[in-house]
Amino acid sequence: MFPTKRNRSFAAEWDCQDGILIAWPHAGTDWAYMLDEVTACYVEIAKAILQDDERLIIVAPDGDDVKEALGNNVDWSRIDIIELPTNDTWVRDYGPITVWHEGDLALTDFTFNAWGMKFAADCDNLVNSRINASGMFKMPLIDYRDLVLEGGSIETDGNGTVMTTTSCLTAPNRNDTFSRKQLEQVLLQRLGCLKMLWLDHGALTGDDTDGHIDTLARFAPGGVILYTGCDDPDDEHFEPLMKMEEQLKLFTDIDGNHYHLIKLPLPDATFDEISRLPATYANFLITNHQVLVPIYGQPEKDIKACQLIGEAFPGRKIVGINCQALICQHGSLHCATMQLPKGAII
Repeated sequence: MFPTKRNRSFAAEWDCQDGILIAWPHAGTDWAYMLDEVTACYVEIAKAILQDDERLIIVAPDGDDVKEALGNNVDWSRIDIIELPTNDTWVRDYGPITVWHEGDLALTDFTFNAWGMKFAADCDNLVNSRINASGMFKMPLIDYRDLVLEGGSIETDGNGTVMTTTSCLTAPNRNDTFSRKQLEQVLLQRLGCLKMLWLDHGALTGDDTDGHIDTLARFAPGGVILYTGCDDPDDEHFEPLMKMEEQLKLFTDIDGNHYHLIKLPLPDATFDEISRLPATYANFLITNHQVLVPIYGQPEKDIKACQLIGEAFPGRKIVGINCQALICQHGSLHCATMQLPKGAII
């Protein structure tokens, strides 16, 4: 289950899952101006999750909104709605991070402060403890709230290595009292990992998370890293993503083995009224028998990304989810979901 060199291990996303946690968009979020459009996207995500052997846990201020949106053509026996106030829907960053601990699962609760206090987070920061109080979690919730950590900022190969970005973990207003070395030591201990890989390049324009790893590089089983690449020298991302690629080539696992790299295309530039949006195919979600891949209405690149991700996950069905609505608030599919491994919920 995990190396014998330690007694806990950060759970890989492809571990067997009980369900997926999402937070429903509502009029009190930044989605208010496009609520119908983003709700349609969440309905598509929910229905895709329910096609798998998964439960769907939905937090929402008003459960009736969820019921109305999903209607009668879903399996309601596999849906749990927990009525809670939320500031936003990016549950990847405030949902519980799970680790294996001496053969059992442990759920951890770190502080979420909206990516360095950029936005309000008073409700989102309490979601884990409130779900725990509802009795949904099967395992105790470990209080790590002395540390700020977002789920989208860390990746694991499931075998003792965690990957992150320097730009995010050392950004202001997260853990300013820690040096990089101190932060690495405490995270490795709490996540049960032996090695931390720091990416120093590659943050996407428009990403207000300060460069989350799940927009740039993702682990897959068997020592694989899928990463965002750029082949257009005129694109502003070309040089930083090339530097990131060179760094990824140097990365090794805890046994000194280099990873097999698969380069994903960079979606064509998409803009809102102000700036470029951080569209990326790396923001996919792994479920028990599927990989849900964000697509952006760019058929050639959408198909290519799905094919490449399918190579990394043989045996899993690849399902494209139109995430053009999600990137309007600078996130995508993985950002909007959090997997709950087998044994996490009642």
